[in-house]
Amino acid sequence: MQEDLQKLPQKAKELYADNKRYFQKLKRKTPKNLDVIMQELHEEEFSKTDCLTCANCCKTTSPIFTEKDITRIAKHLKMKEHAFVDQYLQRDEDDFMVLKSAPCTFLDESDNTCFIYNVRPKACAEYPHTNRRKFIQITNLTIKNTEICPATFRIVEALKQRLPL
Repeated sequence: MQEDLQKLPQKAKELYADNKRYFQKLKRKTPKNLDVIMQELHEEEFSKTDCLTCANCCKTTSPIFTEKDITRIAKHLKMKEHAFVDQYLQRDEDDFMVLKSAPCTFLDESDNTCFIYNVRPKACAEYPHTNRRKFIQITNLTIKNTEICPATFRIVEALKQRLPL
């Protein structure tokens, strides 16, 4: 797995232009059943992928924390919301609340589990977003996620095989 993770950013960058063209064509001719296909590909991939063997998303990026996330997590940690924000979060260049540091503060690196899993941010719960409704709206994010998530990389490659354009 570690070797795959080291090669992943380069492999994703090599396919970036190809993936960009593919999704541009897909946007022009979006099949009505794209969300169903993506759900199937997502379920197939995650039936054989264990995120706990990787956790690269937790080690390298930060989710966006919504107000609801902040309220829920602060309550779980028995902290005031402002104290939670002050201790763990910062505003990024897009004005989103994100973690101050990577890897994620709440990641247990000994086994890749999450200390706040039951109350984790919505963005974490939905990652890598490959089974999301209206998938066609997040193709740029998906291309970016191919550099981070090996499962996303494999899902995109499977999609290109299933729906050649």
